[in-house]
Formats: sequence, C-alpha cells, structure tokens
Amino acid sequence: MTKQQKIENFDPSQPGLADATVFGLPFTAEESEIIVVPVPWEVTVSYGAGASEGPDAILDASFQVDLLHQDFPELWKLGIYMDEAPEHWKKNSEKYKDLAQPIIEALENGEDVATFPVLQADLDKINKVCRDLHSEVKARIQHWQNKGKKVVLLGGDHSTPLGYYEALAAVHDNFGILHLDAHMDLRIAYEGFTYSHASIMYNTLQLPQVSKIVQVGIRDFCEQEVDVVKQSKGRVTVYTDSDLKKAQFEGATWKQQCEDIIAQLPQKVCISFDIDGMYPWYCPNTGTPVPGGFAFEQATYLFNLLADSGKEIIGFDLVEVAPGEEGDWDGNVGARMLFHMCGVLAKNNKMQVGNKIQF
Repeated sequence: MTKQQKIENFDPSQPGLADATVFGLPFTAEESEIIVVPVPWEVTVSYGAGASEGPDAILDASFQVDLLHQDFPELWKLGIYMDEAPEHWKKNSEKYKDLAQPIIEALENGEDVATFPVLQADLDKINKVCRDLHSEVKARIQHWQNKGKKVVLLGGDHSTPLGYYEALAAVHDNFGILHLDAHMDLRIAYEGFTYSHASIMYNTLQLPQVSKIVQVGIRDFCEQEVDVVKQSKGRVTVYTDSDLKKAQFEGATWKQQCEDIIAQLPQKVCISFDIDGMYPWYCPNTGTPVPGGFAFEQATYLFNLLADSGKEIIGFDLVEVAPGEEGDWDGNVGARMLFHMCGVLAKNNKMQVGNKIQF
C-alpha cells in the first residue's frame, strides 16, 4: 500500500493504531518526513530519576492525541516516525547510573573522589560511556539526515542532545539554541561528570558553530554559571523567570517578550526544551522541578511566533519528561508538546501542514 493509500484509508478521528509508530500513525520510516530519535538515558541524575522512561511514556500517551491539531491540521499526513533506540543505550543507562550513585554520595559528604581509586576509576568509565553515547547519537542522527529526513531528539535527561548538536554542527556552520529551562545547565563537569545533564549548555558552547544560546524561564543557577555567562562575550543571553514576570506585572506583554527573545537568535535555530521550564504541575515527576515557570500555551505561542519569524528552525529536542508511579499525565503533556513542536518544525520548513482551523 502506498503512502497516499494509507492516508486515504486512515481515520484520524479514531485513536491511533496500537501497533503503529508514535501517535498511532500508519507510516514507515521511509514514508515519514519527521524522525524522532529517542535516547533513554539518565546516568548522571542526582535528584529525581525517571527521565530515561520518558520516551516510552510519551510513545504510550501519543496514541490518544487527537491528530486534528488546530494550528497544523494536516501535520499527521507528513508522517512522524519514532526510531528504535539501540538496546544497549537503556542497559548502559541503568548500569552506569547505579555506578554513579556512590560517587555522588561521596561528593555530597564532602569527599574528594580522586582520593578513592575505585570511585575515580568508575568516574572515568562513566565519562567515557557518556562520550560514547553522544558519538552514537550523532551517528544515528546523521543516518536519518542523509536520508533527507527532518530529525528531532527525545530524551532522556538533558545531557542527551549533545551528539544531536554535533550532527547539526556538521551541516550548519552558524546556528543558535533557543533553550527553555528552569536551569542554565552551564555547570562545568557537574559532580565530576563531564557530560552531566547540568552541563549540557556548557558543553554546547564548546561547539564553535553554536553562535548563540538564548535561555528562557531560568530560575535556578549558581555562581559558576553566572561567570560562564559573563565570560561568553555575548554568546549566552538569559531571560530569568523573575525578570520576565516582573516586566509582565509592569505591563509588558508575552508577545513583546517573545519578539525580543526571537530577535536575539541568529538566522538558524534549534530549540532545546527541558520540560521543567514549565510550571511544575505540567510534568510534576520531572527530575529537578522548580517553583515558577511558564504555561504550556506560552511555550507553544513562542514556538509559533518563531516559526513565522523568518528564522529557520533546523531541529529541536524535548527532554526530562519522567512518568510518575500513578497515571500517565507527564507522558500526556510530553506527547502533546512533541506533536506541536513537530508542527512548528514542519510549518517553518514549508511543509504542508494545512491552514489553521478558525471558529
């Protein structure tokens, strides 16, 4: 059956096909325009765990997402396909996360890991396996890029997109990151882990092709991170949640703030969305929730404005969704955000998503 025949025979008003790919769509990888690469990884988590279960939680919840999106009613026809993560990614995540816990505990007790040969050896192993993961993620992204697909990444913790950015950097010599998060993630080798989730944006700054990082919704940071921002010579612009809210309380509109945020970005943009950037009630089981944040609709409004801004969206990652022990709320929110972000990417890249439904 051809893709067109599948479109004609598929009923988007019914729940997605249970044996199909993400959102219950009937298309193969070859027939799909957008490929989602899941990275179930959370080796360096030091507070709440569960991000490695995020891709599966989002996949499970995606089958109940209504496909007639108001902004992108024909998005589903493009095809969105979730790749299959290599089995050893999940196994290594579990293995090395356990190995990391004694290191984290030693540091929390004020110990110097370097004085414990076994812990130092384990730390070296963890740093190596994390680097190996990023290289494998880069290769997986490039595999789909070479097939002409739009490729996005679904974490996992926030360390997971580094290989994705490296793959983008191999294609684009100048791009920015629109970074939505509660945290700056600019710590240097946090707790000794070179590739910590708390160090993703510091590591990203080491890529010369990334000319700008614009951070939105920040409300937790340390002195070291402030120093990194100050020493970045303008490569990092920060919009803290406190500053954004204060301006709103004094009359600024979210539209005005979004326009200012977008103006700081270079022509080519990748979005990095840590789900804890939003108010905690959207994804209460995320690993490091912080009071404050922005609404789901504020994020989608910013993305829609970016899509229509004349900038080029070259990709996105969605990370730190973690399912709870009861219910699938976090996965539900993550699935709906993933679908919207796919629509934003497709529309910005002049793919046929249909006209917005007006009532």
